[in-house]
Amino acid sequence: MTIEGILVNIPKKQLQPVQLSLEAGKIISIQEIAAKQGLPYLMPGFIDAHVHVESSMLVPSEFARLAVVHGTVATISDPHEIANVSGMQGVKYMIENGKQVPFHFFFGAPSCVPATPFETAGGEINADDIENLMSRSEILYLAEMMNWPGTVHRDPLVMEKIRISKKYGKPIDGHAPGLMGELAEKYVSAGPSTDHECFTYEEALGKIKLGMKISIREGSAAKNFEALIDLIDDYPDMIMFCSDDKHPDNLAISHINELAARAIAKGKDVFDVLRAASLNPIAHYSLPVGQVREGDPADFILVKDLEQFEVLATYIKGVKVAENGKTLIPRVNNELINNFHTSLKRPEDYRLSASGLKVRVIEALDGQLITPEIEGEILIRDGFAESNPEKDILKITVVNRYQDAPPAVAFIKNFGLKTGAIASSVGHDSHNIIAVGIDDESICRSVNLLIEAKGGISAVSGEKEEVLPLPVGGIMSPEDGYQVAEAYTRIDRMAKEMGSSLNSPFMTLSFMALLVIPDLKLSDKGLFDGRNFAFCDLFFGL
Repeated sequence: MTIEGILVNIPKKQLQPVQLSLEAGKIISIQEIAAKQGLPYLMPGFIDAHVHVESSMLVPSEFARLAVVHGTVATISDPHEIANVSGMQGVKYMIENGKQVPFHFFFGAPSCVPATPFETAGGEINADDIENLMSRSEILYLAEMMNWPGTVHRDPLVMEKIRISKKYGKPIDGHAPGLMGELAEKYVSAGPSTDHECFTYEEALGKIKLGMKISIREGSAAKNFEALIDLIDDYPDMIMFCSDDKHPDNLAISHINELAARAIAKGKDVFDVLRAASLNPIAHYSLPVGQVREGDPADFILVKDLEQFEVLATYIKGVKVAENGKTLIPRVNNELINNFHTSLKRPEDYRLSASGLKVRVIEALDGQLITPEIEGEILIRDGFAESNPEKDILKITVVNRYQDAPPAVAFIKNFGLKTGAIASSVGHDSHNIIAVGIDDESICRSVNLLIEAKGGISAVSGEKEEVLPLPVGGIMSPEDGYQVAEAYTRIDRMAKEMGSSLNSPFMTLSFMALLVIPDLKLSDKGLFDGRNFAFCDLFFGL
């Protein structure tokens, strides 16, 4: 088979009309041809340098079907989410499911499962498990080391996981939001070589100077592109692009191709941009992904132009997997695994005795994972603390889904709901049920819908109910990815019709129990101060 196009030679920064000859999934020759009108641009496929596939709410095989339409040929995938639900069984599920389709899933060994001892998870990955995983060819790296205090202070268990990774010669991903100066230096010296958590230019620049690669993140919730993209001008070899978390409605529209187009629109050098979007991840992780060279696997894309990167076709190992906006990957059989063991709740389970009007409030910020602690005023009725919708101070709860236990209850600002409640069993990192609502009855209904479905996202308002079931681990759907995207769009629209002004209310909700990101979060065990890594009181003065 032969394919003609204008080769985008990234290392040489050249454009050259060529004819590729493919055989047995490889490029056997690249011949220069005469220039002619209408040739598409031919270049390496895009790579997401850090993503939790589970956050798309799709199993890997369905994620691939959507991603290839946008020219993505590979992902650096951290199965941390399913590991928190089902341990090693979950990691193996992701690997095996991904093998069913023509796509490059490069999985890491989850380093922090459970993420902290301050929450209830459904699985554990210990040092022996890391050894087991690192010995497997499918595992290419140690996934994000979120326990930065343990890394900085050389915690024995943390250092053992890092030692095992180094023994196998596999890179270590970092996760150190806001870390700078001496702490960042100690963290990097232990072994982590990437970070996707930087949210300021200064922080990212400091880490680059310590030798870290920076993955510029632009996902459905956390968006750091605008703050960091100028780094590519002076450090093109140190930058990669990633989504981290991408909800299905967003994945149906775009992926890494969008970041490339936005970078070009800002005047960035096209070769630097494409290096970040493809070659840099290949080099850093030693990926067996083609770079459009003779002898390489035939992994490449054809695009209409070098500004919008409209993808005309995607090839993986010589197989055309997408063409003109349509996936060519057929659906496969997706088995179910899960870990959901809690009983239906009652509205009174969410009652909270009031100890004053002033409480610590989680401030949700649109497009950010950090959640400042602010002071808020609640309503008190019959001695119980209740939401104050007029001031947008709403009740939030985290419900242990692995066993029966009393729900944890606190308050949050900026969800904006004027009626009802929304809930999700996608709750980083342990994936307990999280719900926000204006009253206990609505909160209870939204949670019980998920308990009955064994996982998903829900919205209730008056008599109206919407549920998107996620029966794979309580965090993924085995159904057609485009249908899941449509269902997600409907329930997202309903949440916004209920008053939420957040760009992605369910994605934002999913991070409100993420204890490793400061300042204030809620776990199933209580309100948590992420700055001091300790539980704290809800009411002031206690």
